[in-house]
Amino acid sequence: MARSRSPSAPRLTKDAARLIALALALHSSGSRVEDRYWESELATVINRLLRAGNDTAMDAALDHLTQTNLGGYEVLIEQAETLSESCVIEHDGRRHDVLLLVAPLVVWTRYSIPANVIPAAPLAALQAQLHGHVLSREARVALLPRLASLDQMPRSFSETWQWMQKLGALALGAEGSAPTLNTDAESFNMLADTRYLVGAVAVPEGHALFRWQEVPGELGEGRAACLEQWAAQTRDTFAGLLPGCGFEGLVPDAYYVSNREADRRVRPLSVKAAVSWLSGALNIPASALRAVIAGCGEGRIEEYRVGFTQKNQSEVIYGCLWPLYGREDDAPALESDAPPIETPDEIAALLKECEVGDVRRLPGILPPDYCEDCGAPFFPNPAGEMVHAELPEDAETAPTHFH
Repeated sequence: MARSRSPSAPRLTKDAARLIALALALHSSGSRVEDRYWESELATVINRLLRAGNDTAMDAALDHLTQTNLGGYEVLIEQAETLSESCVIEHDGRRHDVLLLVAPLVVWTRYSIPANVIPAAPLAALQAQLHGHVLSREARVALLPRLASLDQMPRSFSETWQWMQKLGALALGAEGSAPTLNTDAESFNMLADTRYLVGAVAVPEGHALFRWQEVPGELGEGRAACLEQWAAQTRDTFAGLLPGCGFEGLVPDAYYVSNREADRRVRPLSVKAAVSWLSGALNIPASALRAVIAGCGEGRIEEYRVGFTQKNQSEVIYGCLWPLYGREDDAPALESDAPPIETPDEIAALLKECEVGDVRRLPGILPPDYCEDCGAPFFPNPAGEMVHAELPEDAETAPTHFH
């Protein structure tokens, strides 16, 4: 998931300075033997911070490295993610590898996307399909009985670690309770968004977690075959949980990589769904809409926001978020590759494909502001101001729940 940076870094604590030093040492390592040494040192510090629920030092170290050494930043965030989504748990005298798992769904609709409780029968069916098509023969799994929205998911490394610990213990048959979802304010209705089936999978230490590790296929196409079977066998179950919605299922995998892939997939769908819905709600063709694209962030562009207005009007009536991951706009291309398409060009081409009549791109970087009252993100108007999106009174309806 996208991470934001502080505009001015606070004074580094002893733990933050230690994390920076170890991350830079690992980044400079010249051998796998040395890598393992620095990884062990980093794990000692990070695990202590995770157990204490102390994310401040990790966030400060990441903010510092983002501004001073991107290689060190990538090393540290990889270690923090790995250690917060996986661990070894001993149960009944045997050590088990545990991984926090999500099965993402990219969902689109003309209504409001639900984040539903999963009844016992569908939950059992989804667990059976995981065992049948995704997980290894020895895997044990515990699922959260809810399709969660992104806002309900963990918001820090330590919270992710707590979810992994609780669900991992349940997967191994230990007593305990499931994690509590964060409160979803539902302040900004999305026409295309993500929903997640969340669980933890446990296997004896060193054994395969996934089916594609056991049967990789002749050309390594095992993962693709698992996704094909998972998508086909779970479609009816998910359709019952997401009435009035279209959706695409992604392969269940580790927490962070699955989140990022789902967020990438939902970006173009959110734009297409917005244009389609606005045309219907306002009873106008897409050519009568204007879209304003602005880069937003603190110091550098961290996401793009698209504000929609009616053509020849300035009031923003709806908006879409397009977050960036892994410094996408700065990724160098190989000499043999075609030059990468810049993100604003990609968004503009998508809007033109949707037949939006007027597409504008604002220069510079605008602040990623939110409404203090309802928490909804602000979107750019043609004058370059970040404002609240408000549907006109004569619009047919705002996104509502499907019944």
